[in-house]
Amino acid sequence: MTTVRLGAPMAAALLVVAALGACKSNNTQYSSNGVDTTAASQTAAGKLDTAGTPANPSAMPTDSTGTTSKWSNPAVVGFAVAANTGEIDMGKLGEKKATNPAVKAFARQMVTDHSAMLAQAKKLGTKLSATPDTTTGDASNAISHTQDELNELNGKAPGPDWDKNYMDKMVSDHQDVLSKLQDAAKNTTDPQVRSALEAATGKVQAHLTKAQDIDSKLK
Repeated sequence: MTTVRLGAPMAAALLVVAALGACKSNNTQYSSNGVDTTAASQTAAGKLDTAGTPANPSAMPTDSTGTTSKWSNPAVVGFAVAANTGEIDMGKLGEKKATNPAVKAFARQMVTDHSAMLAQAKKLGTKLSATPDTTTGDASNAISHTQDELNELNGKAPGPDWDKNYMDKMVSDHQDVLSKLQDAAKNTTDPQVRSALEAATGKVQAHLTKAQDIDSKLK
C-alpha cells in the first residue's frame, strides 16, 4: 500500500473541515423523514431570523427580569373589552333592580363611564392593529365571572339585600380590575398601551373609592 504524506498546511485544513462537519451534525435537527427542520424553528413571537432572534419581538413583551409577559397587546385590549363590557352589563341590571338612590345612581354612572372606556379600548386596539383576545386568560375569566354575578343577582328580589350584594360585588370587581390594570401597565413594553392603562387605572380607582363609600353606608 502506498502511504500518502500530507504537508502541515493540508493536514490543518482537513482538521478544520472535520470540526465544522461535526458542529453542523450536532446542531442540525431532523424530522422523522430525515428533512432538516432547523431553519423552520419558531418561537411564540414568530419565526426566528438568521441570528436566532424573534422576527417579531414586540409580540412577546417581557417584564423587567426579561421573562415573557402575558400582557401582549391583544391580551391587554381583550381584557379591557371584557372588563368594561361586564361593568356595563352589571350597571344596566343595577339601574333596573336597585332600590337605594345612591346605588341606582352608581349603577347609572358605571354604564356611562365604562361605555366610554370600552370605546377607548376598541379605538386603541384599532390603532395598534391588535385584535382583542377575549377567549383566554384574564379576559375569558372576567367574562365568566360577570355571567356568574349576573345570574346570581337576577335570581334575587329587589330590596336592601340586593343593593348590598350589588355594591359588595362592585367593590371586589373594581379591586380585581385595578390590580390587573396595574400589572399590565407595569409589564407592557408599548408606551401607548402603558399610557392608556394608566389613564384607565385612575378611573377605576375613582370608581372603587366611590363604591367603598356607598357600600360602607348600606346595612
